[in-house]
Amino acid sequence: MKKSLNERLAILSDAAKYDASCASSGTAKRHAGGPGGVGGLGSTEGSGICHAYAPDGRCISLLKILMTNFCIFDCAYCINRSSSNVERARFSVEEVVWLTLEFYRRNYIEGLFLSSGIIRSSDYTMEEMVRIARELRTTHSFRGYIHLKTIPEASPALIEEAGLYADRLSINIELPTDTGIAAYAPEKRPAEIRKSMGNVRLLIEEAGEPTLKTKSRKRFAPAGQSTQMIVGADQADDGTILSTSARLYGSYGLRRVYYSAFSPIPDASRALPLVKPPLMREHRLYQADWLYRFYGFEMRELLERRPDGMLDLSLDPKLAWALAHRERFPVDVNQADKEMLLRVPGFGTKAVKSILSARRLRRLGLDDLARLHVSVKKVKSFIVAEGWTPHRLIDRPDLKSLFEPKPEQLSLL
Repeated sequence: MKKSLNERLAILSDAAKYDASCASSGTAKRHAGGPGGVGGLGSTEGSGICHAYAPDGRCISLLKILMTNFCIFDCAYCINRSSSNVERARFSVEEVVWLTLEFYRRNYIEGLFLSSGIIRSSDYTMEEMVRIARELRTTHSFRGYIHLKTIPEASPALIEEAGLYADRLSINIELPTDTGIAAYAPEKRPAEIRKSMGNVRLLIEEAGEPTLKTKSRKRFAPAGQSTQMIVGADQADDGTILSTSARLYGSYGLRRVYYSAFSPIPDASRALPLVKPPLMREHRLYQADWLYRFYGFEMRELLERRPDGMLDLSLDPKLAWALAHRERFPVDVNQADKEMLLRVPGFGTKAVKSILSARRLRRLGLDDLARLHVSVKKVKSFIVAEGWTPHRLIDRPDLKSLFEPKPEQLSLL
């Protein structure tokens, strides 16, 4: 008996939860003239609804589903692999379009995150996904956010068309090394994934250039492209994962690399570990990634004194770096340059910007930093300010103990 729409929605929204790269930051708002508008947040509950945050802090609700969880590939880490004993389901193109519009009109969502298992062939699957995006945009004038998970083996023409309708494209590399991909996902070809990423980058850059006729830019995946790596499914250490991320950012202009801690799945392959890695490991990788993208750190700096290649789970990477380089501290908040201020534990990018602006008018003390919403307790060991010196506090052998996690935080370790 054919499953009902509600039954398939439950199956295919649950199957989509393993993809971490569901985010809608980095795109401009669309005008409110489309169906449903874009102003409200809608319901926070419902099958297939995930939440992401835009740079301005707005909560974005997306319908996150697979078109189907049938797949001809047999990737060991994937619950939807061909040899997995899971309940299968599939949406038609028309059903995904209808679901998206109905959720949107009811103000439950602001957009669609669509992925799929590979059915028949990569081109067939990609063509179906492109049809969904095209129908939403051209037939129904849908102005919501669309994130499409592209298939690297699909023809470049299909991926190019996908970028005309989607706000963001993503291609999951899944594992940080070619060796790992060969062992756990033998049907996937890392070279094809990188080639596809490179083509998408060229198309995004080309769209950013004004044409001679119109002097305006074309639209192609304006929120860029992203990828996901699974943490803990293979033997790759944090240094390997972060080095791969740095290459991806540099070579392909990715907006985000998402890290997804491996979670044992039902009917798992014997090749996979029996336990999941600490959730804190995923968190530390995100922190290190943030330091690389916004704070001027190199990935190698964050691990140069970690012979095992793993980030310290008990301390955030910025604080761990500062404790390992005490000779660079204390930093004078009234004299130091932006680059060094960004390396002070407790100073975020907004705080540094405010410090640089405020110190042009007066010398700053601890009270001034508190008014700038800085945690004085966290930073005072690492800085010199008007009326304050740490009196060699930075040299205390037990300084690390002041920052170690509290007992209630240890559950993440």
